Amino acid sequence: MGHLLSKNGYCLKKRTRKLRKKKKRRNCFLQGPCMLCFIVRSTSESLEDECPCESGGGAVSAASKFAERYASLSSPEDCARFLLSPGVLGVGWEGQGRRSLLSTVPARLIGAPALFHCSADYSEMVCKRKCGEPRRCTAPCKQPRCAFHEAGEEGEEERHTSPTAGQRLLPQLCPLPSSSSASSSEEESSGVGLQATDSIDSPSSSAATPESSSFSCPLSNSDGSEEGKNTEITDTSRINHLPSSILLKIFSHLSVKERCLSASLVCKYWRDLCLDFQFWKQIDLSGLQQVKDDLLVKIATRRQNVTEINISDCRNVQDHGVCTLASHCPGLVKYTAYRCKQLSDLSLCTVASHCPLLQKVHVGNQDKLTDNALKQLGEHCPELKDVHFGQCYNVSDEGLIALAKGCPKLQRIYMQENKLVTDRSVRAFAEHCPELQFVGFMGCSVTSQGVIHLTRLRNLSSLDLRHISELNNETVMEVVRKCRNLSSLNLCLNWSINDRCVEIIAKEGRSLKELYLVSCKITDYALIAIGQYSSTIETVDAGWCKEITDQGATQIAKSSKSLRYLGLMRCDKVNEETVERLVLQYPHIVFSTVMQDCKRTLERAYQMGWSPNTSTAS
Repeated sequence: MGHLLSKNGYCLKKRTRKLRKKKKRRNCFLQGPCMLCFIVRSTSESLEDECPCESGGGAVSAASKFAERYASLSSPEDCARFLLSPGVLGVGWEGQGRRSLLSTVPARLIGAPALFHCSADYSEMVCKRKCGEPRRCTAPCKQPRCAFHEAGEEGEEERHTSPTAGQRLLPQLCPLPSSSSASSSEEESSGVGLQATDSIDSPSSSAATPESSSFSCPLSNSDGSEEGKNTEITDTSRINHLPSSILLKIFSHLSVKERCLSASLVCKYWRDLCLDFQFWKQIDLSGLQQVKDDLLVKIATRRQNVTEINISDCRNVQDHGVCTLASHCPGLVKYTAYRCKQLSDLSLCTVASHCPLLQKVHVGNQDKLTDNALKQLGEHCPELKDVHFGQCYNVSDEGLIALAKGCPKLQRIYMQENKLVTDRSVRAFAEHCPELQFVGFMGCSVTSQGVIHLTRLRNLSSLDLRHISELNNETVMEVVRKCRNLSSLNLCLNWSINDRCVEIIAKEGRSLKELYLVSCKITDYALIAIGQYSSTIETVDAGWCKEITDQGATQIAKSSKSLRYLGLMRCDKVNEETVERLVLQYPHIVFSTVMQDCKRTLERAYQMGWSPNTSTAS
């Protein structure tokens, strides 16, 4: 504004024409100090030094006289009050003379006279500094780094098409006082954006620091806003803009190996999410041979809220790592360690003594495990519900009886090939654990005298009696009659089971859905009885029964309304042609033979994209 005062309107118009021809040069309008800095000058000498004029001495003399007049004023308020007095401004609006103060300012840069006739205090026109007294400006105020030649490229037509064109073409000057009652029509007729009105009335301008003398260019801001919108659109499409709860749900479908070795290496944010406590409550390290005691120690010291741990097939984990984990995680609920043959009683005893809330213990195929560990479980873990000690060959009745007495809430007990387990253990579980639902004594030294005690279990739903050497038909029929909730019965590898037993099972098993008779002494009559008397059995496996023929397979498929699976593996008297016909005639039933299983395997392979050519090439 100060530079406008040192030039006449004609020179400014001429200068503007030259700039339009030479677009690379900056407009001189942006090189001078602001108007208020010009006002605060106390001597004309400083004005002549800092605002040199190129158009002649007339403007310099006018500026010198004007500055000498202001030098006699004592305060900034007086300067502003004199500048806006009607006597000074009236000459600029009415006389339109060359020697008037504002005659050199083009009409399109100054609004209507109503802009200057405001009721606001004149002191707001003065630059607000840290101190109240005027300061001597040693350098011109910084102006925006946009020039008029950029706007000139858009042409004169754009200036008249939209009312806001002037806002984009003009930089923001020092704010001028404006009346709140000024109409929008007056603003449009002035052709100027009136950035001062917005800056004075808006809260952001009042909160701005007075020390900053630079202003943002509206043209550059408009372009920047468009770029900002594009950036926001791009940013919002990124996965990191999703809520953390959604990302945690996505990461929950990854395994521990995928989270630790892949997802956590993407960025720090993902690393923090992968370290979330909910992922380290259930830890599955099964099959990872690189897992050693030091890893379990780190998990124990950093994550003490572990509730589930699975270290199956981790051959390098020793008792020290398991003991450290158990001592730091008293809230452990599920402990699984299949085939960890290197572990001894020490690990399980420590888990039992430090984790009283333990509910599940699966430690199958641990050769070093003895009755001492089972006694500790029975003593310290009354909440235990699910145990698996299959192929722990040193476990005997002594440990199982102590476990049964100390854990009355047991619901599942599974033993496999435990030759030291006899009828005493079966009786102890039947007497002390009335909530048992799943019982398995496959290959144990159990007889019908022990199995008969299972009739006390009213909630029994699944019974596994595979390979019981001394199991008679009467015991099995009595168990089926008394246990009304029995839904799954496995009698495989028991040569004593005959057609009569299967007929009673079909008649008495009101809730029975699964019946496994692999390698039993049955004929077609057993299959015909199942189809005739049972309305609930869905799965029948009669594989390796040499006396089964086409007649039995056809009759059970024809008469049974609930059958969904029929196992005929290695039933050599059943022709494959008969099975093919049954497959087409009863599509809702899955027939299991060597040929049929091979066909289904090939179909799944083709669906997954496998082809014989690629297999041969590989």
